[in-house]
Amino acid sequence: MKLSLILLITIILNIISKNDEIRIDMRDYVKTKNEEMKRDSQLLHKFNLAMPYTEEYTKLMNELFYNNIGEGSIVNNQLTVVVPKNVKIGKRVTIMNGALLMAAGTITIEDDVMIAAHAKIISNNHDPYDRQVLLCKPVIIKKGAWIGAGATILPGVTIGKYAIVGSDSVVTKDVPSYSVVVGSPAKIIKVLDEKKFIE
Repeated sequence: MKLSLILLITIILNIISKNDEIRIDMRDYVKTKNEEMKRDSQLLHKFNLAMPYTEEYTKLMNELFYNNIGEGSIVNNQLTVVVPKNVKIGKRVTIMNGALLMAAGTITIEDDVMIAAHAKIISNNHDPYDRQVLLCKPVIIKKGAWIGAGATILPGVTIGKYAIVGSDSVVTKDVPSYSVVVGSPAKIIKVLDEKKFIE
């Protein structure tokens, strides 16, 4: 009963969020955001070459993400991030090496999230008929979620609280809280006991 209610709410919110698509014409964007794009690319390059766990590394990490990183969070290098100002990272978040963050549609990562190596979080895609236009929808990863190595989260998806996304899974729809999903496209294989989590 409880799982059915969660799934119903998730479906309704997913339908509502379909109207939140933002279109960005890259022909105009490149002209107006040229300096910002240059700044982001150069900072990303410096960050990826910096010695981890040094003062310089921490400074570059915070600067790259426009200081939108909560206390105790770490983003490992060998990172690819596009539009880092659209990424908001909560407290005690770990993002492992080789992550890809495509953030034109915004990416919100709440507290205590773990993102394994080579995960891909993508909030934008190209219009199939005019490929210079990006179709953007926000991605939200809720508190305590765990994204497995090599997993892909697609535009408009919300990963629920304490959910687990298995390695190499491709998530095309919202994942309810406490659910474990695997596969391509990802499907629920288990629901965790929420009473066992320590808040």
